[in-house]
Amino acid sequence: MERNASRRRFLKNAGIMTAAAGATTLAAPAIVKAQAPIKWRFQTYAGTTLGQHVTKPIVDAINTAANGEMEVELFYADQLVPTGELFRALQSGTIDAVHSDDDSMASPTPVRQFGGYFPLATRHALDVPVLFKQYGLAEIWDEEYAKVGVKWLSAAGQDPCNFNTKKKITSLADLDGLRLYTFPTAGRFLAQFGVVPVNIPYEDAEVAVQTGELDGMAWSGITEDYTVGWADVTDYFLTNNISGAWIGSFFVNQQRWADLPDQLKQLVMSCVESGHFYRNQWYWGGEAKLRAEGDKLELTSIPQDEWSQVEDAAESFWDEIAQEGELEAKLVDIFRHYRKVINSAGYPYSRS
Repeated sequence: MERNASRRRFLKNAGIMTAAAGATTLAAPAIVKAQAPIKWRFQTYAGTTLGQHVTKPIVDAINTAANGEMEVELFYADQLVPTGELFRALQSGTIDAVHSDDDSMASPTPVRQFGGYFPLATRHALDVPVLFKQYGLAEIWDEEYAKVGVKWLSAAGQDPCNFNTKKKITSLADLDGLRLYTFPTAGRFLAQFGVVPVNIPYEDAEVAVQTGELDGMAWSGITEDYTVGWADVTDYFLTNNISGAWIGSFFVNQQRWADLPDQLKQLVMSCVESGHFYRNQWYWGGEAKLRAEGDKLELTSIPQDEWSQVEDAAESFWDEIAQEGELEAKLVDIFRHYRKVINSAGYPYSRS
């Protein structure tokens, strides 16, 4: 009897302990709370209309692929800070990431004037990734931005720098006195031909033409002129360009990039590179189609024998830039070497 009583007491106590353990298990949270997403504020040089093509696809791709681990909020030209203050805001962490050219965002590095439209440095958009990936520009950009607290990610080419104006241009003399919205280094170069560079917020350029403050833009190719509405307020498009491709990059605050997990770094880079591909075909196809079929801008040209004066002036301008420092001289040498290569390669790399 005592043995049976002991067995009953054991089973009873075991049941109590099992129930208690079960209660403890039920009280524990069934799901571990997910970590809050990493959030970035990202500003582009482009206005709201152009930004849909040049920056938003990359941001959308990041947000979709990150699957809640990362959220990038996109701001357009001048929405958080003026474009000329983008670098400082990025460096200080006010903004986490930026899409811009070095020139427009007032980068305090020797590479600044080689971004945007370095006069007569490129002929086509593909020249840009070739220069960065095959001729050493990527390593130089990465090193220079690391010195100032910014992570450079990648560069790509976009459209050429043509002129869209209210006045018909058929000779160099027609440039004299034109007030044009353009990039800092491009404006410095064009000033020798009488152009008056005007620096205003991007979104104000269209209205400035309508009010007479501007005579036009030396800022883009014809694709952008039609896309953003500039073809609606100007009348002529000069087919001569002062550079065959815009050089722009993606940048991230150095600490924000360091804090990003490796898998998200790879994700961001993949989305940026795929965005380069999209822009290349969008611009290349747009430039051809709108020159051939566009009905808003009359195409004009300056004869090559006269335009050669601009090309010669670019050679002198490069010499001037090369005198500014050791790195500037190195970069000019790279551009000259590349030009020699494509000229020697012949058509379609060069004109003949």
